[in-house]
Amino acid sequence: MPEIDPQSFLPLKTQWFHIMFSLAGGEQHGYGIMQEVLERTSGKVRLWPATLYGSFKRLIEAELIEESDERPAPELDDARRRYYRLTAFGRRVLDAECDRLQELVSAIRVKQAMNATS
Repeated sequence: MPEIDPQSFLPLKTQWFHIMFSLAGGEQHGYGIMQEVLERTSGKVRLWPATLYGSFKRLIEAELIEESDERPAPELDDARRRYYRLTAFGRRVLDAECDRLQELVSAIRVKQAMNATS
């Protein structure tokens, strides 16, 4: 089976990026991801449940994330929660997207510097 190029997923859909970004720090459940994205973006990005769980389904199908079998201690967890984590391939795709975004920011900075001196 041929290896899929991480670049083929770029640019990532906004909701995919935020989900994968949240999972870069470790496993998390859906509600935790929704809250982290809302907080990290100062309320500018809100992942509604239908969007979030539809994205989970597609991210799992693309093998970018997977459902985790590991659970916190029962007294610290709700048994209905599902936890997700990045796959190794998902981490490579997220790294490629971060590189792409850094290149864009660098290009913008160069352009701004050129305009400031003219």
